[in-house]
Amino acid sequence: MPGLVGKKVGMTSIFDENGVNVPCTVLEVGPCVVTQVKTSEKEGYKALQLAFDDKKEKNTSSAMKGHFKKASTTSKRKLVEFSGFIRDWKLGDVITVDFFKDDEWLDVTAISKGKGFQGVVTRHGFSGIVGTTHGQHDRERAPGSLGGSSWPSRVMKGMRMAGQTGKRNVKMLNLKVVKIIPENNLLLLKGSIPGAKGSYVVVESPDRT
Repeated sequence: MPGLVGKKVGMTSIFDENGVNVPCTVLEVGPCVVTQVKTSEKEGYKALQLAFDDKKEKNTSSAMKGHFKKASTTSKRKLVEFSGFIRDWKLGDVITVDFFKDDEWLDVTAISKGKGFQGVVTRHGFSGIVGTTHGQHDRERAPGSLGGSSWPSRVMKGMRMAGQTGKRNVKMLNLKVVKIIPENNLLLLKGSIPGAKGSYVVVESPDRT
């Protein structure tokens, strides 16, 4: 589906026409440069590769310098491929936040904050052991039994245990566009979005075919 690449700025809140305070996430979306146009004849499918966020030339490989030079643009940090664009965009075209419309419903993909290695209480919401009778006194946050001993004599696949938490791709569906500030390339979406400030996000428009 068509969309743009952006960056999470932070959160704020605004008042709607009814005077209700609406929490919003502020995204800096675009300007995105078309760095590659894929066609059915050459690649076997239609898609656009969009680049976002300037990058120093010295930190860019020679191959990528040539890639960006074809699009007549500077080096970029983030490249994402999109499909489903109705308009025939050309190499080097710039797409801004004006691509989206007010009151539109968008999908946002971001990487959630990493929490490191966490136990089952934090990672899966286990309640822990409440009672401390019968000599129990130092295992309040333990996971408990992991399965049968005589059968199946192993830990079953998918068992909820301690481990790495967060830092994974999360897709939020149907977030409403509250406000667009085109002069600053800012997009305000209702609600929260995963990820830390400054992290990249992919904003897609599922209603456009």
